Amino acid sequence: MRISEFELKDPLPELKRPIAIAMLRPWIDVGRVGTLSLNILQRHLGAQELGRLAEPGKFFDFTRYRPRMRTVDGQRVFTTPNSIIHYAHDDATDRDYLFLHVREPHNFGETYCNAISEVLSHFDIREYCRIGGMYDSVPHTRPLLVTGTMSDEQAAKARGLVSQRRSTYQGPTSIVNMVTDLLVDKEVVTTSLMAHLPQYMQLDEDHMGSARIVEILCAMYDLPLSLSDTARGERQYEDVNRAVEGNPEVRSLITRLESYYDRVLASEEEEDEEPAVELAPDLEQFLREVTGEGEDEEDR
Repeated sequence: MRISEFELKDPLPELKRPIAIAMLRPWIDVGRVGTLSLNILQRHLGAQELGRLAEPGKFFDFTRYRPRMRTVDGQRVFTTPNSIIHYAHDDATDRDYLFLHVREPHNFGETYCNAISEVLSHFDIREYCRIGGMYDSVPHTRPLLVTGTMSDEQAAKARGLVSQRRSTYQGPTSIVNMVTDLLVDKEVVTTSLMAHLPQYMQLDEDHMGSARIVEILCAMYDLPLSLSDTARGERQYEDVNRAVEGNPEVRSLITRLESYYDRVLASEEEEDEEPAVELAPDLEQFLREVTGEGEDEEDR
């Protein structure tokens, strides 16, 4: 069945006002936090594919999101990058879910956002929750900060897990934010969770970041807290400790970020955020090199 730009599998499942949880790559999926978090929930709930874009090349530049060739059971398989939607039912809470793995479009952004909105509206979603990760001036030696917006009921369930800091960012952003505006106009509840990851290290998969996001999602939606497994993330961060032990420049940076982190936590209730920590020029250059600032991120 075709709904706008998406080809959905027949027969369509009968979903009762599902909760939609979406991630966006590549811009706010650093450490693949959004991807890993959705995959954990999908495995737990036994999610199935609902559909994907019928013509992804209409929206994506395949010289930037590269098609892949794989060998599966001795056969060559060609895979085209796409935006994919899965669905699942949670028997324990009798809730339905849609999971959206969304890519930033290179063309026809408004059409793309309208198409996502139309699919979500077709299933009469009750909530649209965006999750992801971004780099920030935080140390890996402190609990990872997660900021976001949620309902009063969800905030009570996740008390102590989400920072009260509010974003004051102004500047370039993703066209996919238009989906939120479209849904707000339709009086859909919109929520969000963003993990703030250490800017001086770049992990292909940050399992501590995904564990923090999953922990909060479990609290919000009454899912088993056991889904949030920090063991792998702790091992990753222990490896980072060993890697920076012999680098006094980085250790000095971490000490300064620890001080900044502690001051932010101490002033969470204040209306204005503290100014960003001032870094020496050589450390700023180091961060730019580590995070690849100014470079196009190639699809993983």
